[in-house]
Amino acid sequence: MLVARSPARGATAVVKGVVDFLAILVAMPFFLAYRVSAMIASARADSFFQSCSEALSIWPGITGGYVRRAFYRLTLRRCARDCSIGFGTVFATPAAEIGPGVYIGTYGNIGHATIGADTLLGSNVTILSGRQQHHFDRLDVPIRHQDGTYSRVTVGRDAWIGNGAIVSCDVGDQAIVAAGAIVVRPVSPRSIVGGNPAVVLGERGQVREDVVKQRPVTASS
Repeated sequence: MLVARSPARGATAVVKGVVDFLAILVAMPFFLAYRVSAMIASARADSFFQSCSEALSIWPGITGGYVRRAFYRLTLRRCARDCSIGFGTVFATPAAEIGPGVYIGTYGNIGHATIGADTLLGSNVTILSGRQQHHFDRLDVPIRHQDGTYSRVTVGRDAWIGNGAIVSCDVGDQAIVAAGAIVVRPVSPRSIVGGNPAVVLGERGQVREDVVKQRPVTASS
């Protein structure tokens, strides 16, 4: 059965579509500058991308959110049209992927990451490009001159990463990472982790025994 769309809802969709289109136009000069610079010096493509990301990260207000999303829709490997990217958030590489319904809070730092649908990232969350971004085996060469290895970190769907967390390994679907946690090992789906280094504190969907014992017995129990 077809359900008629209300006039107000239809008008809202039209307005959002127009605003998205205008945001694309505003973001286009940044996109073109990045692509031209990357073609001239392809080895520094990520640096040019980061410069544009930093510039757009400090665009305030609602318009800033629209323009940031428009730029990343043009540049990232994948970026959903309904995601939200907060003020001050910077992406390190266009190889990142953002699924539908994703919310990224303020002052985030995102590396080679795939963020699944409906996932929430709090403020000041850092997703590193794996655990070996810098090699430090040699003592006769400064660390900054030693090569590193960048690997993709995947955060599953419907996960929640709390404020100030640092993530360097995969986080499973529907998992929760507590605020301030440092993730150095993969997090299983539905796990709740916290601490430095992060350890498992519980699992979503499980009934805690201490809560059950405290429940008053009723006639319906």
